[in-house]
Amino acid sequence: MKNIFLGIMMLFVAFSAHSQEKKNKNAQYDIEVNGNCEQCKKRIEKAAFSVAGVKSAEWQIDSHILHLIINEEKCSLADVKKALAKVGHDTEDVKASDEDYQKLHTCCKYERK
Repeated sequence: MKNIFLGIMMLFVAFSAHSQEKKNKNAQYDIEVNGNCEQCKKRIEKAAFSVAGVKSAEWQIDSHILHLIINEEKCSLADVKKALAKVGHDTEDVKASDEDYQKLHTCCKYERK
């Protein structure tokens, strides 16, 4: 009986420890996002902010780097990348569909890899 009780307690502790995995409320990421101009900057930042949990988003035109601060309890980096692809901008992992890319203004059409 004592062994069964100990076994149940060990399982409880193991599951409790697993569920305690903390997610960062101020996770910082820098990701490359393809684009060309101020219009792209506005569109990229707006798409990033459309994802619940994004606290800060700033895209640099010259480096094509999007600086993000996100609450990982509310969203993931993958969520942001999908939102960017939906408005026509490629990232390393998620590519915009040809249809979404073609919707971009002429000056915003970057060279796709």
